[in-house]
Amino acid sequence: MKPDKILFVDDEAMALKYFERLVGPLAPVITAPSVEEGKAILRERGAEIAVLVSDQRMPGERGNELLRHAREHHPHIVRLLTTAYSELGEAIEAINSGEIFRYINKPWELDSLRADLKQALELADLRNERNELLRDKLLAQQSQLLANRLGTLLMLGAALLADAKAHEPAVYQFAQAALLCRPADPEVDWHRWEHADLLQAEAQRGAAIAMHLRRWLQDLGPRVDGDAALAVLAKVVGGELREGAVWVRETAAFTALLTAPAGAAVTHGQCAWLAWLLWQGGAAQLSVDAAGCSIRPVAAVVLSGDWLAAVMERFRPITS
Repeated sequence: MKPDKILFVDDEAMALKYFERLVGPLAPVITAPSVEEGKAILRERGAEIAVLVSDQRMPGERGNELLRHAREHHPHIVRLLTTAYSELGEAIEAINSGEIFRYINKPWELDSLRADLKQALELADLRNERNELLRDKLLAQQSQLLANRLGTLLMLGAALLADAKAHEPAVYQFAQAALLCRPADPEVDWHRWEHADLLQAEAQRGAAIAMHLRRWLQDLGPRVDGDAALAVLAKVVGGELREGAVWVRETAAFTALLTAPAGAAVTHGQCAWLAWLLWQGGAAQLSVDAAGCSIRPVAAVVLSGDWLAAVMERFRPITS
């Protein structure tokens, strides 16, 4: 939803009516008679509001307190303070502290009021456009990070298994399980992470995963088949073995290696599912129904040469 409304807050009923009549041709106007009601409207309809105009001197909380609240909780909103000339010092202080875009003197001069509000609406449009572009960029980067993590798991599998044909089916089944569980994108604070720092963190993450997988494969020992292998899986992922399948309620075990936030430590338990698949050469498949997740043995998996690219492409709709 694109914000397109102006919220005007003033304790004088005549000022509310006058403002709405003057400004209505520019944009839809919402009015509130107090700071408290202005905050309530922001809570309920903040995403709709492009510009907030508040009177300064009102009973109870003052206008600059509402504008400070909007800056903290709804930073996309362009904020203006309307005040009498005698309160000009408070308006200048609000500008200097970053609480408002501009102040409007009372009594209003019609052309000046409309010009100020038109500029505020244009600024709100620019902010919205910037935020949309930033959102699209971050989604693309997060989707790329998820795909890179999947590629890293394939390389680790190849390095850890002596059987050159076992790691690809294992990582393929891992990816298929993650798709069924619909993982979220990895959380990345792009204000914190520079590109080089993120690359380093992901490289360290890959090294930690390799260490945990190596330990798992050592502990699992020689491969076993059938219910014996499923019993091991039930133990390591916290599931229940019944009727030739392992049933699991929580899906985090199947997605954590892909979805953990950037910089988060890798745990031994998060690597259990992939380690088990590598141990079994991918000869198991997860399915999801109303009863939960179940994992059953399957015959050997035959893969096409471009299976990894196809799987990465399937992750894209989840992020958009």
